[in-house]
Amino acid sequence: MNLRKILQSDKEKYIEMATEFYNSEAVDHAVDTPNFEKAFDEMMRSDTYVECWFIEENAKIAGYIMLLKTYSQEAGGICIWFDEVWVEPEFRGRGIGGNALKQMMSIYSDAARFRLEYSEENPRAAQLYRRLGFDDLVYRQMCIDKH
Repeated sequence: MNLRKILQSDKEKYIEMATEFYNSEAVDHAVDTPNFEKAFDEMMRSDTYVECWFIEENAKIAGYIMLLKTYSQEAGGICIWFDEVWVEPEFRGRGIGGNALKQMMSIYSDAARFRLEYSEENPRAAQLYRRLGFDDLVYRQMCIDKH
């Protein structure tokens, strides 16, 4: 398994996989394609806030991890938020997602916190994340989407 940062030439494959992700049990609602395009443009512009890494297995794209960077006063440093973790269906069950997350945590070993979220409809993801050392938070989240 290999991780590599997304490239400009990966736009079509990224949008294809992001569309699959947002139409899966991993999330509670779909996202419009223009949002994927804006995210891709931001990833190509800078990696200050968002990065995307492709997961490759045997020279094939097996999935991706999108991470967001923030600062957490509570944790005392940089927080890496694994916002999207997607493994293509034909590559699931091989440990690829767990290995990719372990590698990302190694790459960002100086981060004070790693964070992610999961959908209750995706218990396999929750089991994986717990095996990797993630704990459930008691916080509830709220948001305002402005679009």
